[in-house]
Amino acid sequence: CALLAGGLCSFAGRVAGCTVAQPSKQEQEKLSGVVKNVHRKLRRKYREVGDFDKIWREHCEDEQTLSEYANAMKNLADHHWTKKCEGEGRIDWCRSVCQEYFLDGGMKRMIEKDEKSAAASLGLTTATGNNPNLFWYQTNSVIFLCFSFSSVSPMGKMRLLDVGSCFNPFLKFDEFLTVGIDIVPAVETVHKCDFLNLQLQPPVQLSRDAVEAFLRQLHSPIDALPAQLFHVVVFSLLLSYFPSPYQRWICCKKAHELLDLHGLLLIITPDSSHQNRHALMMRSWRVAVESLGFKRYKYVKYSHMHLIAFRKISLATTSDLVSRNYPEMLYIPQDFNTSEEEESWDVPVYVRSEFEDDQVAWGFSELPETPYDSDSGESQSSSVPGFHEFEDPILLQS
Repeated sequence: CALLAGGLCSFAGRVAGCTVAQPSKQEQEKLSGVVKNVHRKLRRKYREVGDFDKIWREHCEDEQTLSEYANAMKNLADHHWTKKCEGEGRIDWCRSVCQEYFLDGGMKRMIEKDEKSAAASLGLTTATGNNPNLFWYQTNSVIFLCFSFSSVSPMGKMRLLDVGSCFNPFLKFDEFLTVGIDIVPAVETVHKCDFLNLQLQPPVQLSRDAVEAFLRQLHSPIDALPAQLFHVVVFSLLLSYFPSPYQRWICCKKAHELLDLHGLLLIITPDSSHQNRHALMMRSWRVAVESLGFKRYKYVKYSHMHLIAFRKISLATTSDLVSRNYPEMLYIPQDFNTSEEEESWDVPVYVRSEFEDDQVAWGFSELPETPYDSDSGESQSSSVPGFHEFEDPILLQS
């Protein structure tokens, strides 16, 4: 239930294009201030101390701050983010992606696509022998002989782990068996759990009904869970909570281990910039997450957030930290701010009116159009980085 502090003022006020009634604006700004101050304090301590384990341990022991944070997040969600938004909300988007993937043939189509690609690279036929449920699959230059997911019996309810759940928004959907976890739950249906330090146990060899019964009897606090237990793991406004890219990396690695093969990792992270402004950052995230054994399935940019779906394509979780520093690729712009810059966020700044925004948009509309590949996040007209990439901190450092 964490938010990206740097863009929180605009994000909380206009999340996903929502409009907020004027009488509630002051209350919303107060609640948003509680949230962003927690993030700011974490980042400042990380810059000063550098030991994210120590900082996180102290943060988890600060019950008063965590309680204030959880209450602020729940109030924001209940009273300020429930207005009608552009398109569908982040929770509805997660639900629709899961339905399309697991129930409407999306997973089957992706597996068939992988099968054809791997077979073509070996000059093989896609089906193997007389068993149509066997196929060749390639990942990280290694060829595997796998069972197609279509050979598995019906999955029943989709087992969903909502990390940083706060108020368990997926509980209302009958198609999910939801386990919500948070360091400080805002409602009783969410279990207390520190996901960063969650211990992973060997996979359980149980029937579907037995697994569902096991999940229903979980109670707080949750300190350990079996691997390969869930069909879906959701990081909704979570990763930007952490002050260190390595903590974000640990979360994604742990999600891969908790997911069943072909399961989905859904990541929502706030960003009120235009679609191309942080395209390089999103490309960096994609490379880092896919290095663990994922492959991106869907990506969409709303006005105030990125929504990304990754599918688990390898049973083993890879963690190659030698060839490339993948954890550092999970950066956010606020990682590079100084304490002085963060303090300046409280200074009122000039905000353009809607008329002025329209004038700026009209001016850019006169520029030559550049095709944009929403799947790759790359401009297709040139390999030269756009103006937004020259402002990217990782690019500037290199």
